[in-house]
Amino acid sequence: MFSSVTVPSLLKVDYFGYVALHGFHHMAFVTPATPNQAHSMVGNRFQPVLSAFALLATTLALVVFPAGANGQVVDLAVGQTVAGTLARGDTAEYRIEAGEDYFIFGEIDQISVDAVVRVLNPEGEQRARVDVTARGADRFSGETRNAGTYTIQVIPFEDEEGEYTITLHRLEPLETDPDKLVDQLMSPYDTDDSPGAAVRVWRDGRTLFSKTYGMADLAYRIPFETDTRTNIGSTSKQFTAFAVMLQAERGALSLDDDIRLHVPELPEFDQTITVRHLLTHTSGLREIFNLLVMTGRRIDRGDYVDRDEILAVVQKQPALQNAPGAEWNYNNTAFALAALIVERTSDQPFDEFMADHVFGPLGMTRTMVRPHAEFIVPERSQGYAPASEGYREIRDLGASVGAGGIYSTIEDLQTWVENYIAPEVGSPAIVEEMTTPFILTDGDTTNYGLGLFIDEHRGLKRVHHGGADIAHRSMLAYYPELRAGITTQSNHASFDSNVTFRLAEAFFDDAMEPETPAAADDGSFDPASYDPDAFDDFVGRYALDAAPTFILSFSREGETLYTQATGQPRIEIEPTSDSTFALTVVEASVVFHRDDAGGVEGVTLFQGGQEQHATRLDDDADDAGAWEPTPDDLEEFAGHYLSDEIETFYTVAYVDPSTSDEQVDDEDEAPEPHLVLQHRRLDDATLTPGELDTFSGGGLTLTFERDRNGMVLGFYLSNTRTRDVRFERVR
Repeated sequence: MFSSVTVPSLLKVDYFGYVALHGFHHMAFVTPATPNQAHSMVGNRFQPVLSAFALLATTLALVVFPAGANGQVVDLAVGQTVAGTLARGDTAEYRIEAGEDYFIFGEIDQISVDAVVRVLNPEGEQRARVDVTARGADRFSGETRNAGTYTIQVIPFEDEEGEYTITLHRLEPLETDPDKLVDQLMSPYDTDDSPGAAVRVWRDGRTLFSKTYGMADLAYRIPFETDTRTNIGSTSKQFTAFAVMLQAERGALSLDDDIRLHVPELPEFDQTITVRHLLTHTSGLREIFNLLVMTGRRIDRGDYVDRDEILAVVQKQPALQNAPGAEWNYNNTAFALAALIVERTSDQPFDEFMADHVFGPLGMTRTMVRPHAEFIVPERSQGYAPASEGYREIRDLGASVGAGGIYSTIEDLQTWVENYIAPEVGSPAIVEEMTTPFILTDGDTTNYGLGLFIDEHRGLKRVHHGGADIAHRSMLAYYPELRAGITTQSNHASFDSNVTFRLAEAFFDDAMEPETPAAADDGSFDPASYDPDAFDDFVGRYALDAAPTFILSFSREGETLYTQATGQPRIEIEPTSDSTFALTVVEASVVFHRDDAGGVEGVTLFQGGQEQHATRLDDDADDAGAWEPTPDDLEEFAGHYLSDEIETFYTVAYVDPSTSDEQVDDEDEAPEPHLVLQHRRLDDATLTPGELDTFSGGGLTLTFERDRNGMVLGFYLSNTRTRDVRFERVR
């Protein structure tokens, strides 16, 4: 198989957590999830971004050939750039002959066409899909599992037409030496005109690897160094939790305190939120950044967010989204409030408290809290996102203190993890508390302690957290049984921090259990023997337990099986057993569950070491998702809507393409009447009907409300982390 390093994972992520965001570029099928993955700012399609990257120094001389489309297949060789033109409906194909366990790295430069790249394995199965940008360069890279001919398909996105080039930079055996493997996987960032990366690995007090790649600052040509300060995003959450624990150990607070004891200006909800609920993502509060995206704030473009807004958001929340302690829902609002509680109980600004009581005593001299986005951080890496002209500078997210906002180095992060092993600041009891999974009120155990994820990686306990500001990427992982750790950092918005775990396997393989082969690969199940008719038992809609408005749909067309998440494109899946299916474009799988009577009651999504359960909705499989509103039905929803809670205005517009001047070549492909969600600062989002009176699009779900006469009164807006924000129809 081909596993992509740069293709986005199934689980979509955002600043300090995961969510589908309206108004930004869409990359792949996504669901909300726990934030242990690499982070990236994703959503709907947005303006053309990315440009061609310079060829790596290790590639051969550049040669240009004409590309083939619709039948003609072109062989790709390392160092060659192949030019091509796509018309509507074209498929250009390129062959790569790769051995078993090979590394492939290439890119497509979308000169005047928005193209999608599909990677097929030797069996013709799709193993990766790349569609990150509308113009400029999209990279593809990954590892092969089997020898043979890999096919790279280039197809136009929707009705796009125009020119592109495709280049194969590397095709070589995957390195077996861990040091050389790091160099190989970091090669896309190892140029003097690319944002960079840093990797550090240690075990039992000894540094095994420490190296940097690329540039910390492109404007001033400053390379990334091991002592370069870089924004670690949500990796900061463990530091916030540690600060709270220090205050608890000193008697300044208790984890079971009502948060209003320390922040009395917060509203009094029906149920008490404790400090512990803040640190375990179980408070029931709205998620601040998801909510602000709903208001039209372009956080990805530097819209300012002030810390005071966090209190204002909570003060206007009419009710909790869930009972405290009952549901895990990743939440930056909570950690921002936790930092505020540290300030209130210590009479110190959070950045000063951390410097005086954590960073200074530990000798982490290159680590600091950035108190606001305008604060000058000396010798730091500048964050970058790909753009049509190469890269654009990205400012840090505002109001991130507590949820993020820490600048550190790979050297200091090793020092931090070593304090977990033998605490010089704090106590073993603090580390034990932080690394103990929280138990929900129904008895279910989460995989989150206090600011840290806790799970297992090939037989070893793993404690970790990833992070992403708008452009910076981070991952820090600790393996207690080995007294070992690894961290990766980058100032490149497309960096995939999940490579951290791939590298951990290389360095710690001797202590890990053998990798369990997939059922489809061990000879116990032949996918060709699966009867597609049997999948009809699973066809239907499943509501994610952690976010009930987020629906996973499963369908079948002939012998082809599909899954689709709310507001996201459909993705093909393949059987690996009678009840287990693998997604073709990302490393993820689903397992269906039957009740005692044999009926299908739910499905569990597995990806990146995490799992999310979804419960089957109460509708017949034959009728799942069968609501098909007529044009007259759609017109009932058209109107203008206002939310008093977030002081935001949306328009739901009815669009009938038959009344427009646009010419359609094929009447069978003529677009149907539909609804479009509009906001003056966000991209228009086409709404797709789901359940009765429910639509989704742009990462949002709208559930409409009617009066007893059937008139539409308003809708409730959700984007998984923030749910049921009420909008009232005003005209």
